[in-house]
Order: sequence, then C-alpha cells, then structure tokens
Amino acid sequence: MRWSIKIARIAGTEVRIHVTFLLLLAWVGFVYYRQGGPAAAVDGVLFLLLLFGCVLLHEFGHALAARRFGIPTPDITLLPIGGVARLQRMPDQPRQELIVALAGPAVNVVIAAVLLLLMARPGDAFSWGPLTDHRAGLVPRLAWVNIVLVVFNLIPAFPMDGGRVLRALLAMRMNYARATQIAAAVGQGIAFLFGFIGLFSNPLLVFVALFVYLGASQEAAVAQIKDLARGLLVSEAMVTHFAALPADATVDEAAAAVVQSYQHEFPVLDAQGRVVGMLTQDAIIRALRTQGPQTPVRDVMHTGVPVVRVDESFERAFQLMQESRCPALPVVGYDGRLLGLVTPESVGEMMMMQAVLSRGSGPAWHPTPRYRLYP
Repeated sequence: MRWSIKIARIAGTEVRIHVTFLLLLAWVGFVYYRQGGPAAAVDGVLFLLLLFGCVLLHEFGHALAARRFGIPTPDITLLPIGGVARLQRMPDQPRQELIVALAGPAVNVVIAAVLLLLMARPGDAFSWGPLTDHRAGLVPRLAWVNIVLVVFNLIPAFPMDGGRVLRALLAMRMNYARATQIAAAVGQGIAFLFGFIGLFSNPLLVFVALFVYLGASQEAAVAQIKDLARGLLVSEAMVTHFAALPADATVDEAAAAVVQSYQHEFPVLDAQGRVVGMLTQDAIIRALRTQGPQTPVRDVMHTGVPVVRVDESFERAFQLMQESRCPALPVVGYDGRLLGLVTPESVGEMMMMQAVLSRGSGPAWHPTPRYRLYP
C-alpha cells in the first residue's frame, strides 16, 4: 500500500503503518494536550497505541487462521480507520472462510475477557459502569473498546468480518456468487440505514455507510468475475493489441511509448520475444526524475513477473493477478513467446461481453496476437 512504512516483520508478515496513522497520533496528542496538558496528551496517545495494538492482534488472528489453510499474508497495514490484512487469496471453501473471518473477532473476545478478569475484584458484582466511563483507567477503556470491536466487526456487511461470515454461511447452501450477491445486498441495505441515521444524529455514520457500501460493491464485483471465470480460457480475456519494449530500450523511449500507446504497463522482451519483466508508468516517471532518460529499462523494470499460458483457465489467471498484485499479466504461447496481456480493463470488458452472451456458448470473437515493439 502506498504511503505506508514498514515497522516490523512477524512470522513472515510485514507490519506497516500508513503515514495518515502518524497524523492521527499527532492530532490526538494535540487535542488531549489542549484539554488537559502533557499528562492528558500522553494518556490519549498511549490509549490509541494500545487500541491499535488490539487491532493488530485482530488482523494477526485472520492471518494465522488463513495460514492454517495454506494462505500466506504478505502484510498488515494499520490505517486511521483500522487494520487491513492482505491475504494472498481468499479461502475457496465456505468453512475455511468462516474460520478465517471469525478468527479476528475471537482475538478481541479473548483480549476483552482477560482485561475483564484483571478488573474483577473478589466478591464484587459485575458492573458496566467502569467500562463506559471515559474517565476510567486504561484497562476498563481497552476492555470496552474490544467489546465494541467485536460487535462492530460482526455486523453482517462487507468489508467487515460479519459480511464474510454471512457469505460463508450462505455459500454452504448455494453457489459462491449468489451467496456474495445476497451478502452484498444486505451490506448495502445496512449502509443506507447507517447513512440515514447519520444524517440526523452522527455525521461519522455517513462516512461508515460510504465505507460499507463501497466494500459491499467491491465484493460483489469480485464474486461476479470469479463466477464468469469458470469455463473461460485466458485467450478469451486477453488484450492482443498492445505495445512492448525490448530489454535494451531506454526510459526516454519508454516515455514516448506511454504517450503513443496510452498504456500504463509495458512488457519487456528479450531478443526471442520472451517476457523478462514489466515496466509500469510509475517506474518510468520515477526513473526520469532520479536516474535520467538514458537509463536502460532493464534497470528499472519489475522482474519475476508471473506469466500464464494462453490455454490456461481464466480463473487461474485471475487468482494469479490477485496473489501477485500484478497490474498486467503476460500471456505466453507454448514456446514462451508473448501473445497477450490480461489487464483490469480487459477483465471489465470481458465481463460486459459475457453478460450479453449466453453462458456456455463461448466468445463471439477470435483474438489475433499483434503488438508493436518500441523503439
């Protein structure tokens, strides 16, 4: 994720902090300082750090549960709105997704239980009062916020864990795409409810509603792609008219290709037409600023780019794009030569065409590989 800083690596997972989180810390410190001086500022910042420590443990709950099913988690990023664990892929089986989704809130349940035990005094009856008292110490406030995290995350709406729990339960009785559509519709309904209530009470709920609505829409779109991907080949969704760069081209020539082709990613080829890397528009701009226009593209391209064969299933290609986060996936023939690219744009166009064509009839087009080599 852009604008994030790596602070640790735990059990093979990078822990990153987004720069906006540091701004949040500074803002909280400033607000508490104005209200109660240095002691209040330290207390406010310490509480926020402990809160996000609980959020980090929550995300590691997801990561460790996913690892049990052979799914690694490359990184976890802390944002002002919470944490994001980037799983390499989502579990394929509903039972696995259910376990992974519940693992995060389960961590908060354990944390809250431990903190409540620390608060308990022999012979005293339990009371909710200390938990909801903002003047209480760190332990009661942390116990309360972990209870809130459990309740909030189990709301049955994407992208919260409750949305994935609902989808997993539905997918045990119906296909994955239909289960996602229903769960996304429930989430969007909750988003409208939050937005309506927020208009008359708390404006923060409007922001939460937008967050929930967009998360539900994104999950529905991904599920639709997965559903369409079944039975299709890579050749039916790849771009066959594109520009490529030889490995000995310069960054200046790559910049000219950006202007002339309207592409944002360029495959870099060796003399035999095989892919040796991928050059992005961001890398071109960065190289022009820092290394100069005569820099060879081989020095700034991304290497180790995954490729798929033209006869492989599109479902496999889509999974590879998600796992590698590659903006364009090269498609090669039996001899290893480049034949096409799978891009987000081509996936979107394929979805539109498949929505018109009847399922199982196959594509009405026959792509012919053709690309222009720069320079």
